[in-house]
Amino acid sequence: MGNRGQTAWGLRAAGTLRQRWRRMAVVLLPLLLALLHATGTLHLPVLERLDHLIYDTRLRATMPRTLDERIVIIDIDEASLERVGHWPWGRDKMARFARELFERQQAAVVGFDIVFAEPDGSSGLASLQQLARGPLRGQRGFAEQLQRLAPTLDFDAQLARALDGQNAVLGYYFTSDRDGQARGTLPAPALDTAALHGRRLRATVWNGHGSNIAPLAQAAPMAGFFNAMNDADGVVRSLPLLAEYQGQYYESLALAVFRTLLDHPRLSPVFARASATSGPEVLQALALHQHGRSMLLPVDDQLATLVPYRGPGGPQGGSFRYLAAADVLQGRLPPASLQGQIVLVGSTAPGLQDLRATPVGSAYPGVETHANVIAGFLDGTSTVRPDYASGYDLAQLLGAGLLLALALPLLSPGGAVALGAAAMAALVGLNLWLYQTHGLALPLATVLVLVLLASALHMGYGYFVENRAKRGLAQLFGTYVPPELVDEMVREPERYSMQAASRELTVMFCDMRGFTALSERMEPVPLQALLNTLFTRLTQVIRAQRGTIDKYMGDCVMAFWGAPVATPGHAALAVQAALDMVQAVQHLNAEHHQQGLPAIGVGVGLNTGTMCVGDMGSDIRRSYTVIGDAVNLGSRLEGLCKVYGVNIVASHSTRAQAPGFAWQELDRVCVKGKAQAVAIYRPIAPRDALSARQQHALEQWHTWLQAFRAQDWPRCDALWPALQHAGHPPALLAFYAQRLQARRVLPYQPDWDGATHFDTK
Repeated sequence: MGNRGQTAWGLRAAGTLRQRWRRMAVVLLPLLLALLHATGTLHLPVLERLDHLIYDTRLRATMPRTLDERIVIIDIDEASLERVGHWPWGRDKMARFARELFERQQAAVVGFDIVFAEPDGSSGLASLQQLARGPLRGQRGFAEQLQRLAPTLDFDAQLARALDGQNAVLGYYFTSDRDGQARGTLPAPALDTAALHGRRLRATVWNGHGSNIAPLAQAAPMAGFFNAMNDADGVVRSLPLLAEYQGQYYESLALAVFRTLLDHPRLSPVFARASATSGPEVLQALALHQHGRSMLLPVDDQLATLVPYRGPGGPQGGSFRYLAAADVLQGRLPPASLQGQIVLVGSTAPGLQDLRATPVGSAYPGVETHANVIAGFLDGTSTVRPDYASGYDLAQLLGAGLLLALALPLLSPGGAVALGAAAMAALVGLNLWLYQTHGLALPLATVLVLVLLASALHMGYGYFVENRAKRGLAQLFGTYVPPELVDEMVREPERYSMQAASRELTVMFCDMRGFTALSERMEPVPLQALLNTLFTRLTQVIRAQRGTIDKYMGDCVMAFWGAPVATPGHAALAVQAALDMVQAVQHLNAEHHQQGLPAIGVGVGLNTGTMCVGDMGSDIRRSYTVIGDAVNLGSRLEGLCKVYGVNIVASHSTRAQAPGFAWQELDRVCVKGKAQAVAIYRPIAPRDALSARQQHALEQWHTWLQAFRAQDWPRCDALWPALQHAGHPPALLAFYAQRLQARRVLPYQPDWDGATHFDTK
């Protein structure tokens, strides 16, 4: 009896699944997207931001919010700057500052979250030495007196003597730019590359640095970089412990201070295989070896550790004791107040630019991030994103996704809601337990979104996803944008609306030349048919290049690229559309010639810039359009086609965003309504389609234009004959021939920029 009941239930379940396979497919769709994101195939920034939000919330909820008395921060705050003077302070003051910390206060270690990158010349010693070698070289006794005074005037040497032999850790920074500039003296690498046995660590790689001057670096050989590691949202959640520079690995300020406190234990990487028997080796931790014992510092695959923030930052945050640097410099602390403590010297003054965005504050002192990492080392409570985090994410996604896909079609709406809530509670509980118990920061956002989305799609299948979204978007945008773009918008309908927004777009104005004369020769009905044919062909070209039709104005077409669907290459698409439109008009003229009709010309103006796009107008009539100064400039450029005798005039901003085309610079112009001159160009053809003859003609033209702007009239005359045979537009040559004749009779003007001013639209 029981077996027959179980068999019947199984048959009913199988039948239900067969009837509801579409709903199962809908639930599996978000699972597929989640898996693509987790594997890195399809990057979804919103899930990354949500993971950051969950991490930040979990961190704030579990912070101890207690005072760590082992670490003290000496703050170069605003009050200290007012009392002592603007930063940087003289090295003689910093020497007194260092002696106060080491000798009178007896600090165990002092780490400087600042860099001494330039020699201190405030004493005037260099000037006196120059006088001794120059004008006062023969002055009796001057050199001897200067030699006696030199030790008191060499402020850098004073600071070096104060640091020599002390547990001082200097700070420096790495840079990454084209020049790879290197200033100052780096410390010795922290990791012996021989310990890697040919392996390569995935540390952050830099090509430049700004470090301390040599006398200070020699006196205090321990130093660490204070670069942070910003996530995509600009928030500092982790600090790198090692960084790579010129094939060597250097330690961070926090790690250098900690190693100095422990009397410089040897540093080595700890590797493990992905599986017990095979697989690639992965970095698990950094090990500190001393006296036969080892201490492990967990790191992620970029040799970084998550910052274990203790609480809100700053002097009032309550996590670390802050002391004003002026009080230390002026000896206001009782003797031995800092005995045996770790001291970090940094700044909370906004002008010194060491405030960072963190999960616990938008203006968090950078020096306190290092203090938190050191405190985590001391407590052995470092938090890390393990190398298997992506594998863990895939496992929980597959488990939750398959469970929902199989179970949801069998449940009532109430049961589906209960299952989704239970799954989310279990996932959150497991994630929090692993974080608090084992210090593992594992991903959670993607699986939570998967559960929510799968449940929502199951509940609202067909209504929200398909018909209503498609009908709404088609009604909103169907008359403006190509159908294929509407299809793209249907996939994420929530991203698109008619609400106005400022965006960078490319606008086009296309006007017909000679259409007025044509209209005088034709009857209204044939003229209407001709205009409709012309607009249809131009519209097809615009839509083929993903453009949005704004409006038709008489014999003018206005269009734009980049909205409502964001298009990264909108400028290049608009340029190609302009070239195709010119070619389409040429084909139409060939047909007109057979019918005995005059040819039609075309003038196209292109500009790229920030515009306001949205549904605008009155309560009676509205349209999806663009407005703004960049739009007005595009209209002005279209009017310049007649002046220069070309079909297309584009702005410098459009040219800059369409590097795949060959361009001819036409002029620099000040159009009506614009005080600043802008460079204008015409596209010739895609670069890969440019002939050698066209390339040579462009080079000749730009050479001549350079000579014209330099007011080198003899060179202009010498180059002019070649231009006349190079195939340039006759109207363009005539325009510059007239300008050349007018300018050459004027005296040389060194500040002339060659711009042409237009006072009319």
